[in-house]
Amino acid sequence: MKIGIDISQVVFQGTGVASYTENLVKALLRQKGHEFLLFGTSFRRQKELWSFIHSLKHSGSFQVKTLSFPISLISFLWNQLHIGRVERFTGKLDVFHTSDWTEPPSQIPKITTIHDLMIYKFPEHLPEEIVETQRQKLAWVSRESKLIITDSKSTKSDIVRFLRIPAEKIHVVYLGVDDAYFPQSRDQVATVLQKYGLTQPYFLCVGTREPRKNLQRVLSAFKALKKTNMFLVIVGNFGWGEDVAVISGIKVLGFVPKKDLPMLYTGATAFVYPSLYEGFGLPVLEALSCGTPVITSKRGSLGEIAEGIAIEVNPESSADIQRGMEQIISLTPPKRKALVQKGLGHAAQFTWDNTARQTIAVYKQAVNL
Repeated sequence: MKIGIDISQVVFQGTGVASYTENLVKALLRQKGHEFLLFGTSFRRQKELWSFIHSLKHSGSFQVKTLSFPISLISFLWNQLHIGRVERFTGKLDVFHTSDWTEPPSQIPKITTIHDLMIYKFPEHLPEEIVETQRQKLAWVSRESKLIITDSKSTKSDIVRFLRIPAEKIHVVYLGVDDAYFPQSRDQVATVLQKYGLTQPYFLCVGTREPRKNLQRVLSAFKALKKTNMFLVIVGNFGWGEDVAVISGIKVLGFVPKKDLPMLYTGATAFVYPSLYEGFGLPVLEALSCGTPVITSKRGSLGEIAEGIAIEVNPESSADIQRGMEQIISLTPPKRKALVQKGLGHAAQFTWDNTARQTIAVYKQAVNL
C-alpha cells in the first residue's frame, strides 16, 4: 500500500496528539512492504515540523510533502468550506490517515483517529474555538471516513453515543509506550533533579495545564496531606482555564524536554493523574514503565488501562485523591516493590510496534471496503 499520514500535529510538542503521531509514524516506518508519504502543514512552526522529519532519517523509507500554510487557514478550507482535495497535494495514495485537527475532502479512502470526545462530554472545559473546530471536523469524519481508530473501548462507546457512527466501523487500537521510558539509575535521576532544582520525595503530575487534568483538586489534596516534607511537581505547558497557584511545596516546571521525563518519573514517589476525562492516558503507562506507582481516576479509559494496577480514586473528590496519596506514602518497601513490579509487567504489554501492526490492518480493511 501507499499510505499518506498527516503529521501536522507534531509541532504541538508536549501534547498527547503530538506524542501519538511521532511514535506511530516511527513504528509504521518499521513495517515492511509499504510506501509512506508524510504530509504536514505549518506556517510559523516549519522548523519543528522539519526537525521531526529529519529525526526519521534512519527509521525507514518515506516521501515528504509540506505546505507553508497557517493551520487556521487549512482548518477554514477543509473543516468549514471543505474544499481542496488532499490528493492535489499528496498525489495518488491507497489510504490517507487524517490529523487530529483537520479533515480534508478526498476520493482516497480516509482513516481518522479520534482520541477523545471531550468537546461533547466536557465542552465547558475547552476554549470555544477548539470546540467549534472539532465539531466541524468530526461532522466530516462521520460522513466520509471509511473507518475510525480510537484509543480505548471507553472512547469507542462515546463515539457510538455522540456521533452515531456504527460500532463495526470503529477499531480500538491501544497506544504503546516509547522505549525511552524505563527505570533510570540513581545518578541519572539526581542529575535531572539538580537541573530543575528539585528534591525528593515528591509527587509528579504531567500534562497540559487545563481544567480536565483536575489540578485544582490535586492541589487541595496535597495541601491536606499530613506528610509535610513532600513536594508536588507539575510538568506541562499552560493550556487554558485557571492556572496553578504556586505555593509552598509546589514546583511548576512548565514544558520539560522528553529526554528528562523518564528521570522525573523514576524519581517520583508516585505519579498523580486523576484526570476527569482522557481518551487513553498515555502518561499512566509511561510512569508505570519507569517503575513509578500511579494514582489515577477509576473512570473511563483510565480505569480501563490501569484497573488493578494503579491506586484508583474518585477524581471529583479531593479527599479521595488525598487518600490515594496517603496510601502510597504508607506502603511498606515490600508492598511498594510488588506494586512496581506489577506495573512494569502491565506496561510492557503496550508497544508501538503492536499499535503500528494493528493500524496497518485497519488501513488494509479500509482499502478493501
